[in-house]
This record gives sequence, C-alpha cells and structure tokens, in this order.
Amino acid sequence: MAKILIIDDERSIRSTLREILEYEDYIVEDVDNGVDGLELIQKNDYDLVLCDIKMNRMDGMEVLTEGLAIKPDLPFIMISGHGTVETAVEASKKGAFDFISKPPDLNRLLITVRNALDRGSLVVEAKVLKRKVSKVRPILGESQAILKIKETIERVGPTDARVLVTGANGSGKELVARWLHEKSNRSNGPIIEVNCAAIPSELIESELFGHEKGSFTSAIKQRIGKFESANGGTLFLDEIGDMSQSAQAKVLRALQESKITRVGGEKEIDVDVRVVAATNKDLLKEIEAGNFRMDLYHRLSVILIHVPPLTERRDDIGLLTQSFLDEICNEYGMPVKKISDAAIDALKALPWTGNIRELRNMVERLIILSDKIITDNDVKAFANPSAPVTATAAAAATPQTDFDQFTNFQEYKDYAEREYIKFKLEKNNWNVSKTADDIDIQRSHLYSKIEKFGLKRGE
Repeated sequence: MAKILIIDDERSIRSTLREILEYEDYIVEDVDNGVDGLELIQKNDYDLVLCDIKMNRMDGMEVLTEGLAIKPDLPFIMISGHGTVETAVEASKKGAFDFISKPPDLNRLLITVRNALDRGSLVVEAKVLKRKVSKVRPILGESQAILKIKETIERVGPTDARVLVTGANGSGKELVARWLHEKSNRSNGPIIEVNCAAIPSELIESELFGHEKGSFTSAIKQRIGKFESANGGTLFLDEIGDMSQSAQAKVLRALQESKITRVGGEKEIDVDVRVVAATNKDLLKEIEAGNFRMDLYHRLSVILIHVPPLTERRDDIGLLTQSFLDEICNEYGMPVKKISDAAIDALKALPWTGNIRELRNMVERLIILSDKIITDNDVKAFANPSAPVTATAAAAATPQTDFDQFTNFQEYKDYAEREYIKFKLEKNNWNVSKTADDIDIQRSHLYSKIEKFGLKRGE
C-alpha cells in the first residue's frame, strides 16, 4: 500500500487531501512545514510527496531540491494557489513529477497521484532488473573498512582513474570492480573480465590484444582481443600478478598510448578503455623478486583499494548471512529460513579461509540440511565438514563423507537431501505427516522426495 506525505501550511488543504487519499486506501501523513517534512523524508520511506510551494518556514522549491538530494527517486507533486506556467516549468526543471493548482481538481489529482506512483514503481523495477542483468550484487557491510570502500567507489567511480584492487581470494575484489564500472560514466558500455591466472602465458597476448589470421599455427581467422571488446567501457584484469613479463610490457604500452597492436599485425588501433586490475599477491614483493614491472604497477595503482578478509570484518557476518539466506531460499523457491543469534555467533567464530565465497557456500549447505530455524548446533554439525566438531546427534547421523565421489555440486545436493530426509523420517518413526511438518514442506512434496530417492522403511 502506497505511503504519501503531504507538506502544506494550510490545515484545510491538508485535511482535504488526506480525506481524498485515505478514501483511496493510501497511507497518508502530513506536516505543516518543509523543515519537518524533510526530517520525515530522511527517516521514512515514502512513495510520493505532495508539497505546497508557498510556505512560511521553508519554500516548497527548497524542499523539492533537498528532498531529491536525500531520495533521488522520490516523486514530488507540487501544489500552489498562485500557479503560473513559469512556476510549473521551474518545478519540472528541479525534478518535480507534476504541478497542480489549488484548489485541486479531484479527478486530476487522483490521476496524477496514480501516474506518479506508477512511475516510482517503474523506476524501482528498472533498477532491480538492471542489477539482475548486470549481476552486480550490493556491497554489504557496515564495518569501517567496507564503508571506506563504498565511499572510495563513490568518489573514484565517475572518473577514469585506473584502480588496483587487492585482497585475498573470495573477499569480493570482482564486486568492487563491477561497482566501479556501475558508478562510472562508462556504465552503459561493456565490462570485460580477463582472468590472467587462467590463461596460459603463451596465449595471454592474443587474448588481450587479439590476433591476425595466420599470425601463428592455430590462428585460422582474425580475432578481436579484450582491449578492443572493452572499448568505451571497463577492462577488468583479475589476478594481474600472474601475467607474463612480455604481456606486462604490452599492457604498459597500451595504458601509456591508448593504442594496441594485434598479434601478427602492424596497424595500431586506438582504444578507449578504463582498466581496473585486481590481485591477491603483494605486488611490491613481486617487483623485488623481478616478477612484476614497477612502471606497470605505478600505472595501474593510481587508486589503491584493499578489500579486507572476512576475519577482519566479523561484525558483517550477520548481515551477509541474512542476505544469502534470502537469496538462496528464493532461488530454491522455498520459505526463507530463520537463523538464531547463537548460530550467527557460531559463524562469526569460524576461521573463514575462503572469505565471502566460503560463507555463501556454508549458508547454502545450512539451508539444505537444517530444520526451520538454523541453530548453533547446525553450524557445528554442517557448516564446516572438514573441521572437527563435537559428537552431537546430528553429527553422529552425518558420518564423514567422501566428497570425491561427487562429479558435480548437484550430485552432492541430491545426496545430502536424501540423507537428511532419511534421517528425519527415521527420527519420526516414518510418520510422513509429522516429518513434513518438522522440515516445513508439504506432505505431497515429501512423498515425491521419498519416491525420487527410493527411500524405504527399515533399509
């Protein structure tokens, strides 16, 4: 149900608007001045603001400007008893959705309100869809280090400055790179990722710069490289510390001159690319060891962003866990499971050598193997199979598993699901109704699972 804020210093107008809008089942709040209105906009989430222009404590145009600075996508409908074309144009220029004269015409008011709310919904949906298409997750966390990273991205993103992102594997370096692209003026262009560690050294130059037909034995046709593919956008060089020396020299030249030459070619090609690089290595030590060029390091590290490991931001684990619970349960089409405070504390105590990536995998495992509420015992029993745990009933029911027997993750999930359902059925003496209620699925769904996995009583 839409929530609307009315800001007007005339009591009669506020009362009339409130009566009309509440009759249409909108939730309505009202204040008589712009200062209090801005405070409410700051604290609450409104779907629409109706704001008078001529007010005593603060002019409506000021409220519009400051309100949009606080909530850029919040629709404003400006109302005034002294409406002129000039006033309406000025309000539109400042970002107002529409302008209505006093006394408001009932039909026009309601149509304008519906249109403004529809527009607000479309803006939100468009942003959600853009995030899904671009696969850019939000950077979650309230720790000092994460807040600093977010602030740096906001400052650096709109520029073309090259950025070097450092941090351990699984800490979220790629996410930082993608947000730098999203916040840049190149966000409508491509972001092309190259994992320098995954490409053999003899092929890295062809991958980055492309090649001409016949330039080497397997070059049966011309190929465009990643630099050209990223033209007008961002090139993300992941694991830059593993790049060969010869490729480093060519990348340095490309950064210096904004030109590249395909392998086997002679023509220079202009490229307009912003480079963001990432590494889990200490490049200064690599330079000392002669493995990395100092001049390339300085070209890449105009801005340095270090992503801390999860062990240095344990207070963010609760927020990250809840986000993964929502995301994974939605992917599985199941009700979102709850997690106890004790379970969060148990997660915070783990070593997290795999950082965020490891946490997401553990949350997915807990969703599959736990009951309605994830407890600290579930964390001890299921979260880290490689770690020694105390002998609990759950642990005793889950013997050491040979993970090499599974060829893919789906096989493991089917295995884990089968064992879990079998354990619960035996615990409830094969009472299907009680078991279905215990693990929070429909009885018909549980029968389907029993049939799928070929489970039989007493086997």
